[in-house]
Amino acid sequence: MAQAETLFDASELTVSMGPQHPSTHGVLQVKLKLDGERVLDAECVIGYLHRGVEKLGEVQTYGQFVPTLDRMDYIAAVSNCLGYCETIEKLLGVTAPPRAQYIRLIMTELNRITSHLLWLGTHAIDLGAITTFLYCFREREEILKIFENYCGARLTTHMFRIGGTQYELYEGFQDQVRTFIQDFPKKVDEYETLLTENRIWLDRTKNVGIISAKDAIDLGLTGPSLRGSGVQWDLRKAKPYCVYSEFDFDIPVGEVGDTYDRYLVRMEEMRQSARIVSQAIDKIPDGPLMAKMSKIIKPPVGDIYHSIESPKGELGYYIVSDGSTMAYRARVRPPSFVNLQSLKKMVAGHMVADVVAVIGTLDIVLGEIDR
Repeated sequence: MAQAETLFDASELTVSMGPQHPSTHGVLQVKLKLDGERVLDAECVIGYLHRGVEKLGEVQTYGQFVPTLDRMDYIAAVSNCLGYCETIEKLLGVTAPPRAQYIRLIMTELNRITSHLLWLGTHAIDLGAITTFLYCFREREEILKIFENYCGARLTTHMFRIGGTQYELYEGFQDQVRTFIQDFPKKVDEYETLLTENRIWLDRTKNVGIISAKDAIDLGLTGPSLRGSGVQWDLRKAKPYCVYSEFDFDIPVGEVGDTYDRYLVRMEEMRQSARIVSQAIDKIPDGPLMAKMSKIIKPPVGDIYHSIESPKGELGYYIVSDGSTMAYRARVRPPSFVNLQSLKKMVAGHMVADVVAVIGTLDIVLGEIDR
């Protein structure tokens, strides 16, 4: 057997990828152990963006903490807010009024689309497809206009309150949403025309970053990263919250569990989100926006865990109440943080360039990882 060539008397080379935003989707450092250009091992180093969000949840009142959560996964601020509000409502034994729940569902699904659009645009740029990015942001802008008209913000939206929503729908809201939803599926077809059968895209994503269903479950993967491996698990169906049980939609899954499957899953998820919104927009009931509750929020002594299906996977909140106006303990189960641990298994044996593709397919946000 021929002896492997060495570089500087070493057959292995350790390279640091990051921490810088391009390619690593945030200030993530990946220490790669290489044999030539082939990856032998990978170690993720996080913590560069730490902001102490969970500790803030223990020194702010329950209501004050809500806008802070927008800054975790800032691409899906609406989902962050929904999960926390529902957690505290469960602790209080309060249910948001039907009108508020419909508004919450519509905004959350529109936010899922914006999150997937940003993922697709940046993932495509990572692999050299610039046009897709421009197309995705064209549609994303239309949803951000709806958000801005509704609450005055585009990114860190702070739409909801514990007990319901503060803002009433503006005049023309339903028409604006309906116009977008009717046109959007055709736009997704345009994205697929650019990528789905593109031979360069296929070369960069097919059989890259494969993870089996068993390994995905063992590593705690959730969201599209889990469903890409063929596991049909979505909290909107498995453990319905808000008013998702009232709507008809499908849960797309992959077969191989590679980067291409995860791409197809997210593409179909955008169509399904549009399908949910199209059903909900004409059924928004009349009534109050807020439940009848005290303005001073003091849950009874106890603890609770509640999770929702964010665009990236299971987003859970664990809250311990000591009966005061602030949580005794506030902890978050962020999908990006848990999903990131699969990177090592996904990139082993691949080339350095494939690491970029796999990081993109996980759709991580470091604001949520570091918290």
